[in-house]
Amino acid sequence: MFEEYENKKKKQVTQMRSIMDYGMGVLMLIAGIFFLFHKELKISLGSDSSSLMDKFFGGLCLLYGSWRIYRGYKKNYFK
Repeated sequence: MFEEYENKKKKQVTQMRSIMDYGMGVLMLIAGIFFLFHKELKISLGSDSSSLMDKFFGGLCLLYGSWRIYRGYKKNYFK
């Protein structure tokens, strides 16, 4: 009985963390795309924004977002 409850609880936690990883991954991908292409969209981030820093941060956001989506797909939380 107790093991069934623990298994059910782990399954629910895994599902919630997976949904959170997907959501955060998508948000980070959107942020990365924004930072990479904000000049093409004619959106100013400030008067002294560095193009190299924007591209670096955008690339980091894309990598982190991809990793979060992968982690949500694998669902390897309790191993």
